[in-house]
This record gives sequence, C-alpha cells and structure tokens, in this order.
Amino acid sequence: MQDAFPQRRQVQRSLAEYRPHPGVDFPTLTDISLIRNFSIIAHVDHGKSTLADRLLELTQTVERRNMKAQLLDDMELERERGITIKARAVAMRHTAADGKTYLFNLIDTPGHVDFNYEVMKALQACEGALLLVDASQGVEAQTVVNALLAEQAKLAVIPVLNKIDLPHARPDEVATEIEDAICLAAEDAIAVSAKTGLHCELLPAAIIAQIPPPTGDPKGNLQALIFDAEYNDYRGVVIFMRVKEGRICKGDRIFMTGTKTEWDVLEIGRMTPAMKAEPSLQAGEVGYLIANIKRLQDVSIGDTVTHMDVNKRAKPLPGFRQPKPMVFCGFYPTNTGDYDNLRKALEKLQLNDSSFSFEPETSDALGFGFRCGFLGLLHMEIIQQRLEREEDIDLVQTAPNVTYQIQQSSGEVSEIHSPSEMPDPSQIEEFREPMVDLRIVISTDSIGAIMKLCTDRRGVYVKTEYYGSNRVMITFDMPFSEIIFDFHDRLKSATRGYGTMDYEVNGFAAAELVKVRMMVSDEEVDALSFICHRNVAETRGRKILQKLRKEIPRHLFEVALQAAIGGKIIARENIRALSKNVTAKCYGGDITRKRKLLDKQKAGKKKMRQFGRVEIPQEAFIAALKMDDN
Repeated sequence: MQDAFPQRRQVQRSLAEYRPHPGVDFPTLTDISLIRNFSIIAHVDHGKSTLADRLLELTQTVERRNMKAQLLDDMELERERGITIKARAVAMRHTAADGKTYLFNLIDTPGHVDFNYEVMKALQACEGALLLVDASQGVEAQTVVNALLAEQAKLAVIPVLNKIDLPHARPDEVATEIEDAICLAAEDAIAVSAKTGLHCELLPAAIIAQIPPPTGDPKGNLQALIFDAEYNDYRGVVIFMRVKEGRICKGDRIFMTGTKTEWDVLEIGRMTPAMKAEPSLQAGEVGYLIANIKRLQDVSIGDTVTHMDVNKRAKPLPGFRQPKPMVFCGFYPTNTGDYDNLRKALEKLQLNDSSFSFEPETSDALGFGFRCGFLGLLHMEIIQQRLEREEDIDLVQTAPNVTYQIQQSSGEVSEIHSPSEMPDPSQIEEFREPMVDLRIVISTDSIGAIMKLCTDRRGVYVKTEYYGSNRVMITFDMPFSEIIFDFHDRLKSATRGYGTMDYEVNGFAAAELVKVRMMVSDEEVDALSFICHRNVAETRGRKILQKLRKEIPRHLFEVALQAAIGGKIIARENIRALSKNVTAKCYGGDITRKRKLLDKQKAGKKKMRQFGRVEIPQEAFIAALKMDDN
C-alpha cells in the first residue's frame, strides 16, 4: 500500500536520527578542562548583578541592543527594590588569550541574610566564587558569612573590590580588611568598577587561572544535582541542575532517587540567559531539564537525577541541609472565595522557594487561611508582595512570631509556632525561646550606641573583633524574638546607615515568657494574642489596645478591651457607648421624671451589654497586627 504521508514519514525519520540515543557515544561538546563553574557572592547592594552584566558584555553572550541594567534580575520586585531575591544561572563562552574557548557557568546569588539558602544551593554547583566587596563600604556582616560558606564548600575564592570609581573609595584599606577578616591575601584582590567597566577585562583571565575545572567522567553513570527549580504554566516544572557524572540526552529515561519517580527528558539545555535547547549535557556542565512534570510534589531541591536503567544508576548525592523556618505568620485572604487560589499560589511559590513552608489553619476572627514559615522578615515581606502582585490576591497578615519550645510537666518537649498552640500554663515546666549569634559590623564611633541597643533587647555581649583601623564586628547572644520586628531599622538609625548585621540560630534557652490574651467584651480574640517576655507584656498589650480603641466603632453599649496573662488583667481600655440625650424632651418639671428616663436608659444599656455582640472590622485587625515599633 502506498504511503499517504511520505513527507511526514521523512520528518519522523529525520527526528529519529537527530534524537540522541542513550547507547550512542556522542563527541564531546566541551572539553571538561575548559569549563569553569563559579558564583558571585557579596553583601547586599555591593554590585553583584552589575558585575554579572559586565561579564555578559565581555563574553558577548547578550547583544548590546538587548542589554539592560541588572539583566539577570528579571523579577519586577527585584528591579524595584534593587536586590537579588532568586539565584540565576547563565552560560557564557569566552575565548582566552591562548586561543582556547572556555565555557563559564555563572550563578548570580542574593546578598541578604534571609536568602542564605539560595547562596548555599548555588555554591554546591560551583568550584569557585568571586567574593565582591564594595571599596567604599568595606567588609560587612554578610561578606564574612558568604566567605565562610564558600570555605565550607571548599571553593577557590577570588577577592574583587568593586566601585573603585567612587570618590570616597578606599581600595587599599578594604583589601587590608579582607585580609584581616577572611584571610585572603590583600595583593590578590582585583580592583574593578562594574558600573563603568574599569579593569573588568582582568576577571576572565583570573577565573581561568584560579578556579579549577570540574571533576567527573562524561562516560560514567549519570549523576546530576537539582539545585533549583521553577514552575512554568505551559511547560510544567523546569529543573536547574549540575551534572556531576556521565551525560544526559534528550529522550533519556531518568529516575529521581529522592521522590522515586521516573520521567522522559523532553528538553535539556543551557541558560544563555534565555533557555537554549541542546542535544545533551555532560559532566561538569550546568543547565536545565524539562520532563513534563506537572505535580509540584514530584520535584525535591537537592535530589539526584540518574538513569532509569538499574545497571547505569548512580548513587544519590548528599543533597542540601533543608532550611528550618524560624519566623511564622498567618496569611488569610480578604475575600474568603480566594482560599483555593491562595493555596495554589502558595504551592507554586513553595516549588520556586523550597525554604518556604505553609499549612492550613483557621481563625475565629479571620476565617480560613494558612500558617506560613519563613527564614526572616524580608523573606516574609517578599512572599507577601509576590502573592499580591503575581497572583492578585488581597491578604490579611497576622503579626510574625518565632518558634518556641515548651517542656511540659510530663517531661515531653514540644514546639509551638503560634499562641493558639500553647497548652495550659499549669502544665508548662519550662518555656524556651530561640537564641541567635548576632554579628554586627560597624564603625568604631558607633560602638556605644550599638552596645546600648543590644543590651536593651536582652542581648549578652560575647566578643569584639577589629578589621583595620576603624571597622569592628561585635558579637552578641540575643533572643530571636527581639530582632524580628524593628531591630534592623534601629541599627541603621544608630549607625547612620552604615551598620550591617547577620545572625545564625544557635539553639534554645529558658526565659520568662508569657502568652498575652487579648479580649474584646470578655471574648478572647485568638488572632491578636501573642507571646512575649513578661517584662514587656504590659507595654505591648496596652499599645495594641490603644490601636483597637481607635479602629473599633462605638456601639450602643460600652465595650471593654482587655489584655490578660492567665486570669490577671494587665491592661484595659474602654470604648465609650453611643449616648442619646433622653431628657431633651423634658422642659422642666420634677427631677424624678428625668431620673426615671435615665434609669430606663441605663437598664436598656445593661441588657444590650449582656446580649450584644461586638463586630470587629477587618481594618482593626490590620492596624493592630501591623509591624512597627510595637
């Protein structure tokens, strides 16, 4: 029988010839000795994304007409705030002076302490890092932390001084600070200006000379590390991976060792920075993978990708230490009909940001919502703004709080994430709060102000380290709950904007903590209750009551607002009743007539107070839970 579709058959044969087969030995696309995988790490606002722009220009990865500032920061929120939130990977080709063409895989990382997990993931996919330091600001808190992370990952670190074009830049002093704080030789630092491009041409040669090529056998069993992923509405889950061993080709059948799932590879490629499909990726390369994965639960960050064939299967890689959320708050949709949309939006964000967690919860005042866990306050703020902008969901956010530990009389130790989970006080033997190692880098003339700020927040002084002649790092042990509200703003005020901080949770310590119950007309409002130290309970409780008194409208009866610890009232505010002049119609006559009318009104108010219900508007919750000095 004659073939009715000869052209279609010809195309299918061509595709079959083009599609790589697992058993065929393909020629090496890139010699593994010519690959350099590196990351840019720095404190926030030291110019990482700008330096990435210059490298893209130097390697001619992006045409000049398509170039724009902070090209890799493609999220609207990132460009608006001027910070990097999500790590971005990009592949570049650079022809060196010896005529060889090298493949640079660059990962641009965030600089804020809340996104340390993004930095840790990026460093696992690299052999080296550019440690960027602002030549005018000097070594700051996150500079030291990122350098230590690179050292723990056993990476080659190249110190780079940025912004040397500024009039107040002090490159020699900052190079000395790097040597004192991080033990990298001052003479090895490369001084550049990412904004003007001054001396940036020295960086590719330094990357080739000082960062070692990756190890791995392209002919070995496939072993790839998933270091990031994102969800695409049309293509499903896009996986970003670093191939450690072997080679992965389009059409391969792969197996994920953590989730125990198998998939067909539909597309693989590199980020240039747009996704560019390739027939295969080999050991040492960084790229993306699409396998028609639609369920978010089927991908785990830190998982290992290997062949489905048991004979070609490799051992799982160690993966990542999963981050533990330490700041919790509730997200509730303003419109109750948006509950399902909010759940789907949170699931999508959880894939793109594996350090974010959530679980459903209910509140008598706010209805159905989710209890969400974050790494810090900025992390929480970014998630909230992404939900409101990208998903167009209006949210009510409860006050943030940290994780506490309770040792009960029975000896059982449990963790609580919200005041509503707290057991009866008579069953609590010991109340513990999380403690942090707080490192603050400031100039020497701000030491006194910072000492006072930290001791007022129940901080315990540990040590002082000097970097150069006028920079100092002070370390304190401090309760985590004391720094999650306004500590960073107070730090900036006390140091005229030059102070920086970094913290790391180091365990729990016993403290005199109490649950403050907020009551409106003798009814407890769980959404407003909070846990704090006994010394500040009355002050915080009274401030919330004062906010409520302004926001709750007056009723026909007097409304009592109370803050209580157990059965003891520690603060009270009253909302006066709406009053009517019932004696206005009396134009004289006996006083008993007026008294009779007033007594009748009084009896009616008493009955209203007994059976009336106070409606608390949503604006009152938002005002009372708003994060500020309270």
